[in-house]
Amino acid sequence: MAGIHRRRIVTTIATAVAIFGASVAASGQQAPLSADAATLAEIDRVMENYRLDEHIPGMVWGVVQDGRLVHAKGAGVQDVQAKRPVTSETLFRIASMTKSFTALSILKLRDEGKLSLDAPADTYVPELRGWKYPTEDSPKIRVRDLLTHTAGFVTDDPWGDRQTPLPEDEFTRLLSRGVPFTRTPAMAMEYSNLGYALLGRIVANVSRQPYKDYVQRTLLDPLGMTSTGYDVAAAPAERRALGYRWQDDAWKLEPTMAHGAFGAMGGLQTSAADYAKYVAFLLSAWPSRDGADTGPVRRSSVRELSQGANFASVRSRPGSSGPEACRGASTYGMGMYAVTDCELGLTLNHGGGYPGYGSHVLILPEYGVGIFALANRTYAGPRAPVWDAAVVLLRAGYLKTRSAAIAPALATAYAAVRTIFTSGSVTSAGDVLAMNFLMDRDAEHWARDLSALKAQVGACDTASAIVPSGALSGDFTWRCAHGRVAGRLLLAPTTTPRIQALSFDRATH
Repeated sequence: MAGIHRRRIVTTIATAVAIFGASVAASGQQAPLSADAATLAEIDRVMENYRLDEHIPGMVWGVVQDGRLVHAKGAGVQDVQAKRPVTSETLFRIASMTKSFTALSILKLRDEGKLSLDAPADTYVPELRGWKYPTEDSPKIRVRDLLTHTAGFVTDDPWGDRQTPLPEDEFTRLLSRGVPFTRTPAMAMEYSNLGYALLGRIVANVSRQPYKDYVQRTLLDPLGMTSTGYDVAAAPAERRALGYRWQDDAWKLEPTMAHGAFGAMGGLQTSAADYAKYVAFLLSAWPSRDGADTGPVRRSSVRELSQGANFASVRSRPGSSGPEACRGASTYGMGMYAVTDCELGLTLNHGGGYPGYGSHVLILPEYGVGIFALANRTYAGPRAPVWDAAVVLLRAGYLKTRSAAIAPALATAYAAVRTIFTSGSVTSAGDVLAMNFLMDRDAEHWARDLSALKAQVGACDTASAIVPSGALSGDFTWRCAHGRVAGRLLLAPTTTPRIQALSFDRATH
């Protein structure tokens, strides 16, 4: 189903995808992942086991790191009869992984001042103006509600998948008649393909061009995704992964659905080589920074994909590590689920399930890594092996957080902290304390507590850098003669930032 997500991929690709904004080079060699061969072999084993266990004819998977497709592999066949092997250029339909393309199209139009996310959706789709809402106090559906699946529509997997080829005039008639609600808008998140089909109609009405053409010109062409599109029949037949259903212990060919009014929710077709360019573009939005913003959608707007509607849930991590891993806080952002994982940090992910296809993508912005897999069996979304691949990289020590720059004010304050600790006096570093600091604990008590701590740990090496958690805060750890000191520094939001809070504790683990 276009929103169903599940779980586990043999041809090495020869295309290195350069970071967004640079040229894409067919180098003849795969860019090296900063991981050893055994780690990559473990990822391949996880993926291939899933393909075999789930009766998937063909599957391809890839790892994007620092803007490049650095590891990819295909397994099985794209066509059961012809037995053509899956490669990085094989074309798969990615189902609901299409939704982030639709969300970015809406955000692009917002950035251009052509629509508002908080405007009623009927501002841009006149057919909605006569709708009967479930209660007299129902708010009108906003564009934002459609993006975050909070419009009050019922979950429509699998019905929505089969609506992909619905002609635009029939969709207009459907909207004109109105649809039933399952709840009042803006009350809860419930996944809706209809909602994203409506977003496709908004893109078309506001841009005054067909939805698929807008996505092509705004995202696909600028990113060099020359093999990606919605017109499946126009793609070379010899490159297409045909979609199959596993039924009666055999693969049965699914009918190919043409592009139509529901294409915005799940109709895109792409290859691993092409999709890697999109993943690299998404990752390039992190971290926030100065400098040219040359993408087809600005970086700050891409980061909005992680902003949900505050209807959060708690979810177990997919994959084999799930039962032991801490549960993550999850919300639906815009075309992506945003989950905070205690080990992987901020994650963006989405699956795709479709008649004949299944897919999953996992974005790890704090590490600059993305992992995805595409398959050609109905609703065989490889969610579990994609997350397992991330855990393989994590356990092997190959997920490295990007180091954040230390702001000048924080660096100045941290130098003062070293002086304070060495001298044993909070007043020894000069005018560095905010007005509240000595009101919260006076200099005498600070001196007593610092003396007691130093007696326990002995002489400390204070040379280690502070690890910023923002421009005005950070954490540090010092090694001492008899243990370690863990500290935290917090500056006040004043024109000249001064220390509003400071802590020193003996580290226990």
